[in-house]
Order: sequence, then C-alpha cells, then structure tokens
Amino acid sequence: MTHLLSSGFTAVVVGASGAIGQAWLAELQADPRCARAVGLSRHSTPSLVLEDEASLAVCAKSLAAIGPLHLVLDATGALHIDGRGPEKRLDELDGAALLRAMQVNAVGPALLIKHLAPLLATGQRVVWAKLSARVGSIEDNHKGGWYGYRASKAALNMFLQTAAIELARKRPLAVVAALQPGTVRSRLSQPFVGDQALDPQVSAQRLLAVLDTLAPSGRAHFVDHLGQAIPW
Repeated sequence: MTHLLSSGFTAVVVGASGAIGQAWLAELQADPRCARAVGLSRHSTPSLVLEDEASLAVCAKSLAAIGPLHLVLDATGALHIDGRGPEKRLDELDGAALLRAMQVNAVGPALLIKHLAPLLATGQRVVWAKLSARVGSIEDNHKGGWYGYRASKAALNMFLQTAAIELARKRPLAVVAALQPGTVRSRLSQPFVGDQALDPQVSAQRLLAVLDTLAPSGRAHFVDHLGQAIPW
C-alpha cells in the first residue's frame, strides 16, 4: 500500500466523513510509512465545504503549515442533492438542480485542486486521486438517464485531465487519477443496491493498490477498483 511514495509521506483525505473517505483515512493512519494523515470534511477543524471557496482557502493555509503533501484523496461527491435523486427522463430536468450537481461534483473538486495542488511536493512522486464514477464516461453510456450526475462526473473528469496536464509541467512525477470505486455500501448507494455492495474498506484498499500501479504520464488515469481502464 502506497509503497511508491517516499517513506514519511503526508496524506490528506477530503470527504473524510463519508464511507470511502473514512476507510481511506483509517488505512493511511495504520500505514507505518505515512507520517501524517489529515482528514477534512464539513465536520473537521478547519471545516471544508466544497461550495464555499473561502473554506478551501482556509484549509489550504492550515495544510501549508505541515509541509508538502504527497497524497491527496478526494472522496467527495453526491448523487442525492437537496432531497432530489437522479433524473431518469428529460422531462425531469431542473436547471437549478443541474447546476447544484455541477457545483458539488465538478466545480467544488476543481477549486479544491486550485487551492491544494500548490502544496504538492516537487521532485518526487505525488498522487492526486478523486472518486469519480463509471457513469461519467461518455463512451460507456449505453443506458441513458441520471443526467445531472452523469454530466457532472464527465465535467469532473475533464477538470482532472486538464489539471493533470498543467501539474506535469512543474511536477513530472505527479499521478492524477479519476477512480471508480465499485458499488460501495454507503448512504449514496443504499437506495439502489441495498446491502449487496462492496465493503468500503475493501474498496479503499483496492483503490490504494491500484494507485501504486499508475505511472506518471502527464495525463490523468480513469480506472476502476480492479485497475481496469475506463474510456473517457
């Protein structure tokens, strides 16, 4: 686990109060090679709220005090927002709801990169990994539906790909990844799959193992929890 990062690395888990975020944080805190693992969420101190860029700046300032970052795991994201579930048909589309999905699933994570990427170490391997979703793949969309969630995850993937190109200019050893965690037992998935889903710890462990297989390339990777590439 994380054996390609320098021993004594510093890690940050964003969305640390969610199912996978909690599992990631626990894995890192148990890793003897990880010197420090910080969890950020709406409930942390300082509090991180994706829709509030000022809170992202405050968190970045706090993290700057602990030195360069080597691993950032962003486990944020939402399917149900403001009590609304995914749309199944065009006649269910609502402009305000679509914009909220973009804010939570794409714009917020992009602004997080804006504020935290400058804290990534230089001259060594660093990893920025963000939970995405297979339904964000334009090529893999064969069923339709889930308009806002699909579109926001596709937008997220474009943000990650574009950021990877820019990051590589100063940090050629950086790895940027969009991760499909599988159907994990959580509040997000429960209405659709019940308890027939992966344990969050299993998914978290698999994703960390997959990250160790990814090479810096100046481009982002889009992979699932088994290490299989997903078409953009």
